[in-house]
Order: sequence, then C-alpha cells, then structure tokens
Amino acid sequence: MLQGKVILVTGSSSGIGLAIARAAQAEGATVVLHGIEAEALAQAAVDLGGVASVLADLTAPDAAASIIDTVLRTHGRIDGLVNNAASLARTTLEQADEAAFDAIFAVNARAPLLLCREAVRAFRAAGNGGAIVNIGSVNALCGQDNLLVYSMSKAALMTMTRNLGDALSAERIRVNQLNVGWTLTETERAIQRREGQSEDWAEHIPPAFAPTGRILRPEEVAQHAVFWLSDRSAPVTGQVYEVEQYPLVGRNKINTR
Repeated sequence: MLQGKVILVTGSSSGIGLAIARAAQAEGATVVLHGIEAEALAQAAVDLGGVASVLADLTAPDAAASIIDTVLRTHGRIDGLVNNAASLARTTLEQADEAAFDAIFAVNARAPLLLCREAVRAFRAAGNGGAIVNIGSVNALCGQDNLLVYSMSKAALMTMTRNLGDALSAERIRVNQLNVGWTLTETERAIQRREGQSEDWAEHIPPAFAPTGRILRPEEVAQHAVFWLSDRSAPVTGQVYEVEQYPLVGRNKINTR
C-alpha cells in the first residue's frame, strides 16, 4: 500500500509510533523515526533495519522545520506524516496551571500544527499531494477527570484535522485523524504501575472497557494508520475515525474508568 513513499512518524521509538513505523515499512514505505530519548530511538532504528531517525524535542520552536528538513535531506522527499508524539501528563482542574497547559499543548497541538505546515510546504513543492495522519484520543470527546488538559489538546488536534482537511483537499493533500482508545503500550503499563495497579492489571480489564476481553494493541492501531496513509483511503480527508472496540456515542454502559 505504501510502496515508494517516505513516511515520517513522530514519537516512534516505542509504542504506537513504532508499531506504525513497522507496519508502514512492511507495506513498502521508507520510514523515518523521531523521538526524544537517544538510546531508545537508536535501538528502534536498528530494529527496523537501520532506518533514519531524528532526535528532537518538539517543544523547541525550530523543531518542526529541522525534522522535516532532515527527512528531505536524507531521502529527498516526504509523502506522509504521522503526528503521533504526545504528552500524556495527568492534570485535574486543580493541577491545570499555566505551566501544565503550555507544556502539554506545546507537544500535543502546537508541534503537530507546525509539522503539518512544514510537511505541506514539502508536499506542495513536490506537487504530488500527500497524507497526514494525526493520532488523537477518544478523550478528545470528553476525557477522564485527571486528563483535563490532555483531552483539551486532543480536541484541538481534532479541529485542526478537520480544518486542514477542508483547506487542503483541492491540492490532494489529505489530513485525517485516529481517535484511539485504551491501548496497551509500554508507557501505559508504566503509568498504571505508577498509579498503583498490579503487574497483571491488563489481564483484568472490566468488560465495559474491553468487550473483547482485552484493550487495544499498538499493532492493531498501526494497521488503521497505514490505511489512512495509503491511497486506498483517498480521496477521503478531514475525517476523525474512532479506533475503539465499542461505539463512543449512545452507549448504555456506564464508564467508570
């Protein structure tokens, strides 16, 4: 599905991002990884056969331009962007001060916007269109009480996706978003342990949150991302697709997570 395409995936040294990069590579893409932890990023690049990678802090003002420039210098083109990197910091209303807001929005909303801008400039210069997939969250629809600012940032990302999808459609530049549900990543495991859950918490998820008996796996999310990156999903754009194992609207089961 992605033969000959160069795809950048942010936040791809582990978790969903790495799974997306692996799945894209399996479909013929040349992938470029991004991360903020040098050792983990280097290992991920080796695991994928020595692919190119970019170490960059997305809160830096010039990060987006630098990252896209690295992709272009390395491979001469970019055909797809996956905005996956995110801050998962917990915040309640009492914890939602200026510093928390600025830090979370810098990664979850500002950085994707600036990366989209730089990628679109490259798409336009090449004249071949392009595809952007933003990795959102079902929390964008409301969110947990301790994910207030995170939920707000993913809602902002959702509006950006629809706006850009509309604005860029005539140029064959597609922008879509996956609102992803609860997924078993390394980061989620660490968060749950830090919050006092047992080592085997993932094996005891209430059916209300996991009708299939388990929560999502990164590789399952990755398959959806690959579809939206590929021409098979064209010409659809500006869409927000919920990657979850139950409907988010009209469900009659009480959500207590």
